[in-house]
Amino acid sequence: MGTTKAEAFSVKDNKLAKYAKALAHPARVAILKLLINKQACICGDIVDGLPLSQSTVSQHLKELKAAGLIKGDIEGVKVCYCINETEWNIAKNYMSDLFSLYKGLAGKCC
Repeated sequence: MGTTKAEAFSVKDNKLAKYAKALAHPARVAILKLLINKQACICGDIVDGLPLSQSTVSQHLKELKAAGLIKGDIEGVKVCYCINETEWNIAKNYMSDLFSLYKGLAGKCC
């Protein structure tokens, strides 16, 4: 994160930001939906399901994997991707915790 002074924030806040960044592109959301619906996918199957080139899909998969939301197992020359359940549940809880903090302003906003 460099100049953002990430070390000044909690580990949880940094992880939440990492998940949010991974979710910040509609192609990545589409990839996650595809993986959820199919349980697991070979990269080529993901490419077939999206209006994107193979190299673009691979870059998005790399971002999702770096965030920990998916994992990939090498099967010969192919990589089979699926949701990383452990990290997915952590992300779900972190997001839920953040959204549950807001109780409404009841007309107190500017």
